[in-house]
Amino acid sequence: MLHSPWPARRVPAVNRRTPSTETPGSDTPPAGTPRPGIPGDETPTDPTDRANSTDRAVSGRTTAADSPRPVIGDSWERLRRLGLDPERGRDITRLSTAELEHRRQATQLTDVLPVLRSTLLTPGTGTPLIFAVADAEGHVLWHEGERRLRRTADDIGFSIGARWAEDEVGTNGIGTALRTGRPMRVHSAEHYLRSHRGWTCVAAPVHEPHTGRLAGVVNLSGPARTMAPYLFQLAVTAARLAEAELRARRLEDLHQLRTVASPLLARVGEPAMVVDSAGWTAATMGLPPVPRLRLPAQGWGTAAVHWLPALGECAIEPLAGGWLVRPLGDSAPAIAEQTAGARIRLDLRAPNRPELQVSGAVGSWSHTLSPRHAELLLLLAVHREGRSAAQLADALFGDPARTVTVRAEISRLRRYLGGLLDHRPYRLSASAEVSVAGPADPYDLLPGSSGPGVRELRAGLLAGTGRLPGSWLPDGRVADGRPTAGQPASSAANWASVGPADASASSETQL
Repeated sequence: MLHSPWPARRVPAVNRRTPSTETPGSDTPPAGTPRPGIPGDETPTDPTDRANSTDRAVSGRTTAADSPRPVIGDSWERLRRLGLDPERGRDITRLSTAELEHRRQATQLTDVLPVLRSTLLTPGTGTPLIFAVADAEGHVLWHEGERRLRRTADDIGFSIGARWAEDEVGTNGIGTALRTGRPMRVHSAEHYLRSHRGWTCVAAPVHEPHTGRLAGVVNLSGPARTMAPYLFQLAVTAARLAEAELRARRLEDLHQLRTVASPLLARVGEPAMVVDSAGWTAATMGLPPVPRLRLPAQGWGTAAVHWLPALGECAIEPLAGGWLVRPLGDSAPAIAEQTAGARIRLDLRAPNRPELQVSGAVGSWSHTLSPRHAELLLLLAVHREGRSAAQLADALFGDPARTVTVRAEISRLRRYLGGLLDHRPYRLSASAEVSVAGPADPYDLLPGSSGPGVRELRAGLLAGTGRLPGSWLPDGRVADGRPTAGQPASSAANWASVGPADASASSETQL
């Protein structure tokens, strides 16, 4: 998280209004008007029925006909549990001018702003839009568009410096995309706050290509009646273009490092490699071409020798813009040493940044996981006895036939887990101690995942039918992810996490 000497200030909640009838796009289409291009939009077309349906769903009095899309329903339920009032919301946190400028200079999104503007702010479209870019914490760093529409957005607090996170302003394009880590369209009555329901927002996250971390979100907002369906895909395309631009800049930096590394490696005369500050390989000599090294969790520090996955003990020397890495021994014994007494920790507390941490006698390292790898490791951590490719495919996709995809992802995981990942069936090493740190709210457990196995785990958390590996049971034992009988329901303060509980207790946790 970015820290700064300038504190954020909170401003009172403003008088929030939906776009008026004078603003194109007031959310009052005639009854029966079709609304094409909105996936999963099952709300009634009559404005009164639509409002009543949404109010029932937000308040928890939903019927089958009122049910929103799963990702929207999960968001509403989470916000209802947090006590967010759909009528009033909360006071909006707004950055000071100095803090805003500091965050603009610190983010990589500054470098791709021209690409985003040229893609999304196309003149002559005739569609009133607001283009916004927010950082990874939801602060709106840039906010541009038609002047009259921006004034209307100011009425609901949507302006430069505002923190547009779900916890503060309810379900919305920016906040929900940040929480789930995937592109989002939030249309009209899908907003949690009543004052936002005259708007439609489309947003797509932008990731740093060299670390996989979330850099921020690009967003388009406008009156609900005038937001064309193609704008969602346009926002996704703009985010991918921004990531491609960031990747190109990173490759240029690697190329510059490579020009320094090549003559150096020629003089070393033994197997070695040069990596940048994030572990990406610039050049190698006498070693297999590994795309990226998993760096120690606490950084290199002052020690000259470190243990690295797949290479074992290595001598580390600093270079301008990177590091020279020289393996000191055979990697096979190092892998065997890795599996003995290793501790594997899956940290899922941050909804949009799952992290794997591995430590043991030979050292420690951490790695930011992709959403798919986080899902796989969660399932393997819960089911220590192992899972076949078909079982994992069923838990991830609801289709046991998609084993090819599962095997490909497992192969990628093995590149940095090595001997800690066994097969036939796929499982984490029995000699390793496994724990999972879950988020404070069950709905934040990999919120971007729609896999049946993960959704069942979330349901189990709410039902209090089990705990994740590494959490403490009431009798003082540590949960290992295997079935436990007679397990009491968890409290709101310690829902812990859930793996399969007693098979007869609930079907929610069976994969």
